[in-house]
Amino acid sequence: MLDVLKTLSALVKQKHQQPIPAQTVRPTQVAAQKEDNKPAKKGKKQPQIVEPSVDFEAQRKLAEAQGREIVLEAKDEALRIRREAELETRRLEEDVRAREIAADRKDAALVDREKRILDSEDANLKKREEIEALRKETLTKLEKVAHLTRDEAKDLILTELRSELAEDVAKEIKEAEAKAKEEAEAKSREILVDAMRHGATDYVSEYTVSVIKVTDEEVKGRIIGKEGRNIRAFETATGVDVDLDEEGVIRLSSFDPVRREIARVTLERLLRDGRVQPGRIEELIEQVKKEIDRIMFEEGQKLCHAVGVYNLPPPLVALLGRFKYRYSYGQNMIAHTMEETKIGIAIAQEIGADVNVVRLGCLLHDIGKIVTEKEGNHITLGVELCKKYGLPQKVIDCVAQHHEDTPFTSSESMIVYIADAISGSRPGARYENYDEYVKRLKDLEDIARSHKGVTESFAFQAGREIRVIVDPGQVDDATAVVMAKEIRDEIAKKVIVPGSVKVTVIRELRATEVVK
Repeated sequence: MLDVLKTLSALVKQKHQQPIPAQTVRPTQVAAQKEDNKPAKKGKKQPQIVEPSVDFEAQRKLAEAQGREIVLEAKDEALRIRREAELETRRLEEDVRAREIAADRKDAALVDREKRILDSEDANLKKREEIEALRKETLTKLEKVAHLTRDEAKDLILTELRSELAEDVAKEIKEAEAKAKEEAEAKSREILVDAMRHGATDYVSEYTVSVIKVTDEEVKGRIIGKEGRNIRAFETATGVDVDLDEEGVIRLSSFDPVRREIARVTLERLLRDGRVQPGRIEELIEQVKKEIDRIMFEEGQKLCHAVGVYNLPPPLVALLGRFKYRYSYGQNMIAHTMEETKIGIAIAQEIGADVNVVRLGCLLHDIGKIVTEKEGNHITLGVELCKKYGLPQKVIDCVAQHHEDTPFTSSESMIVYIADAISGSRPGARYENYDEYVKRLKDLEDIARSHKGVTESFAFQAGREIRVIVDPGQVDDATAVVMAKEIRDEIAKKVIVPGSVKVTVIRELRATEVVK
């Protein structure tokens, strides 16, 4: 309505602002005006012209009439709009009324339905009560007829059934046990073979020899430097020993495979660069260390992702990357870990064990082998490392028990042990110089026999344990304890062994007599 009134007001203002038409001027008047403009002649009187007046009153009345017409038209339009609005309002009110009626009907229907449900529940409850009363009445009648209570009748029936079925049950149990024994061995072989098939990889044994070939023997002189300052700086910065005695090659030796790799890459770059001096050596070593750290972290990530392990702490990922430069009897640790994990996962899936525990246990079982800052065997160091980063206890048990050092506490630990044994003992996985192996065992036994009072010594478990038997008449208990420590220290100085060696001194006194 306000929009209509604003429109009408604008129309009225427009009518009032229309320009008034100009008064028509006759030709005679124009001629008269021209005559007035001419200079008057002397002695002749000019005629006076009367200008016509404009009829403003007529124009005002005309405008008012037009305004009244516009107002009337506006009122008609406003009445029409009002009628349409009233009709629309009535329609909406009727629609709302119809919806309210429909809602009332639905509410009434729901109330009626709820009432019927309640009535039905009451009827069902009454029926159940009637059935229960009838059942009790029937049981009472049966007890009176049989002269037995319900519990006594139940025990009697069960006793008869047990006696009848005992023979059949025993027979079925024996048959099931026999069948299980027949199938167990075949099934176990099938599981292990399938696991080995899953773990089969294209693998070529690599040997732990860091050798750099040189074409010119003069290069060795530059490496040595004046008064040996270059080679001393190199060995001090890298922590490796440089052997230049063999012609045509340079050998790098170190127990730390990462240091040996850093030294190898640095020396190759020095030979290509030609500038062999202490400052340049230290600069290149720092560069190579950063590159090797990055490479090891990337290799650790690849290994974790390859076996389906994610969100492992970054320090553990970096340590796993050190497997790239670590070998065990010629078998690369990354290849061994990946192979073992695949085998373990396959076995766990087949027997229904916890796959995630086996996956982590296989991945981290040898993590202690690349810890060089502490003393101890790789199992102890691996367990400490797993505890440090808060890994689950089941995973820690898998690491602690994968060489049977402690009894198995779960099937997952046993699976990790089996997978490790399969990967390490399969043909072509590892190699060893058997002459050196026999020599190491003989050296261990000879060190033990060199002590006074020792009668026998036996090295076993691939040289990881030695047992010494002493004469109880020559060696007492206190001396046996001291002897074990002395043998341990002597082995540490004279023999290079993989991992740790357990020394056990046995003193036993037996008195035997024969009755004749």
